[in-house]
Order: sequence, then structure tokens, then C-alpha cells
Amino acid sequence: MERSNAAQIIIALIPIVGIVMGSVVVFFYLLWNHRYKIFLIKTEQWKKSDFDLLTFSLLGGLLLGAVGLCLTVFLAIVGGRNYGLLGGIIPLSSGIALLAFFSIKRFESR
Repeated sequence: MERSNAAQIIIALIPIVGIVMGSVVVFFYLLWNHRYKIFLIKTEQWKKSDFDLLTFSLLGGLLLGAVGLCLTVFLAIVGGRNYGLLGGIIPLSSGIALLAFFSIKRFESR
């Protein structure tokens, strides 16, 4: 059964509209968050937030490493050795790099 031309156009427009609407939401979030921080600075209520880079790199490395390992194994079993395997190897290598950064930074701070 063939789709009509109108249906094909609508199906092609759905992702575009979704990306545009998501971009608008992100833009206004960033704008309002910026204005809120400026207001807090003007009223002298702003406090610098502490960001723990080591904990973030450990969590990100563990999550990316686990997801990348699962994807690599699954894609190797299903598809064999082809370019689709990069979908698992890229997050796996990113996770390993974050874990290596965590290890180096932790031992460096001792």
C-alpha cells in the first residue's frame, strides 16, 4: 500500500518540528536561567556551586563504559565485524577515557 504525498511530507516534517521545538525550549531555559543568575548576583544572594569533576568523570566513565561494552558485544554478535560496531566502540572508548582521567587525577591529587 503506497503512502500519499501528503503523508510523506507530514512524516518528513515531524522530526524537523521536534528539533525546532526542542531547540526553543533549550534556548528559553538558558535565557531564563541566565537572567535568574544575574538577578541573584545583583541581590548578592548568588553562591558559586561546587562541581566535583572527579565524581562526574567516575560516574560518566562507568555509565559510558557499561553501555559501550553491552552495545559492542550485542552488535558484534548480531552484525559481525562491520562499521555498525562503532556504535558500541565509541561510547566504550569514551568511558575508558573518563575512567583513565579519574584514575590519573585521583593519584595525582594524593
